[in-house]
Amino acid sequence: MSQVIDVDAFTRFEAAGWDRVRDGYHRFFGPITARAADPLLDAARVGAGTRVLDVATGPGYLAARAAARGAAVVGTDIAPEILALARALHPGIEFRPADAHRLSFADASFDAVVAGFLLPHLGDHQAAVAELARVLEPGGRMALSTWDAPERVAVLGAVVAAVAEAGAQPPPDLPPGPPFFRFSDDAALAALLRGAGLVDVEVATHAFTHRVASIDALWDGVIGGTVRTAALVNRQTPSMRQRIRAAFDRIASHYQTPDGLDLPVSVKLASGRRPA
Repeated sequence: MSQVIDVDAFTRFEAAGWDRVRDGYHRFFGPITARAADPLLDAARVGAGTRVLDVATGPGYLAARAAARGAAVVGTDIAPEILALARALHPGIEFRPADAHRLSFADASFDAVVAGFLLPHLGDHQAAVAELARVLEPGGRMALSTWDAPERVAVLGAVVAAVAEAGAQPPPDLPPGPPFFRFSDDAALAALLRGAGLVDVEVATHAFTHRVASIDALWDGVIGGTVRTAALVNRQTPSMRQRIRAAFDRIASHYQTPDGLDLPVSVKLASGRRPA
């Protein structure tokens, strides 16, 4: 039986969660996700004069890189506190509150629409990507990034594997959402864009290694900088949390080097064009 998802409840959960973890996300995940910004902007053909909408801007890394290319950028997010951080970090860029499922822009308002790591945080992927396509100018391009499969993203996958090994189940008060890594599959990701009417759809992989100082730093970074993953761990019983942490320590030790942890990171980049 498929799980029933209350999109509005899940969206509220995500918005509140990102307000709580904004600083932890910025400190830990900012240096990771920012490394996918330029490849994503390249896929959207963003350059000087391009009108760009950055959906789920977070602290504004992608918007800032687009502005540095000379683009005219608007960044949006559902979390007020993370938008406040984006405004503080990038005072020359316009940032607005917006739910990706219901954008408050007219049809065909932008030459390019980009979204870095939005997909794992949506309650209704088809509705949101259709909205992104709606505000795209005919002939304009959309580009989205998302995480690859957890075994190829150790920065998140170590916790995911530890939760599975410990046998932890989602707590009953956690609003259900779509599978976090659903669009790590190339075919599924391409079909999502084609389903929104885009053509010339391409999916590429951007991989790199990220160094973290220690196993404790990795644990603290993930638990302090995520919403769903942190809730899944923190809402377990004390004994289950201990089991998860023990499994995590063993799994993360596989990436240990004399200088810290060298963690493989793999990102999926999908792009397409709205027909003219």
